[in-house]
Amino acid sequence: MPVILGAIAVLAAAFFWIQRARNAAEMSHELLDVANDIRLAARRFGFRRRNNLHPAETIEDPQIAVAALGASFLELDDYPTAEQKEALIRGLREELRIPHQDAEELVLLGRWIMQECGDPQQAIERLSRRLYKLSAQNHFNTVVAIIQAIAKFGSGTLTQAQKTALEDVQRGLKTQ
Repeated sequence: MPVILGAIAVLAAAFFWIQRARNAAEMSHELLDVANDIRLAARRFGFRRRNNLHPAETIEDPQIAVAALGASFLELDDYPTAEQKEALIRGLREELRIPHQDAEELVLLGRWIMQECGDPQQAIERLSRRLYKLSAQNHFNTVVAIIQAIAKFGSGTLTQAQKTALEDVQRGLKTQ
């Protein structure tokens, strides 16, 4: 009897570790897929990373900067909800008049750029200055509309970090 229980315990342990290895392999494939999606989105929107320049400084399309600002603003909320993420995509789609798939890809690319900046607050400062260089104040209303859509599906009000970020956007776009 103890031999049978020992064999069952060994089989259970083996099954447990095999399942863990299988799940780890699955997660690594998903991470590679996300990296590939970001790479394809960057290529599709003409984003090219240059040596000796920060990725935020290499943005040539204002749409990418607006999406990255929206993604950064969303990440300032402690735990963004699925509704807020969908509001960001919907806001980009409506304000920039682009298809849903393009808006999703812009959000992916924008989140990557935000992560390259270090944290959302630094990204907002850098991206708002870059957006001003690309289009002056033309996209300020677009950014505000997207921020309002995100706030509407959150608590309904802006957090202190988001209020500070909005001031940074105003300063970066020189609307103050």
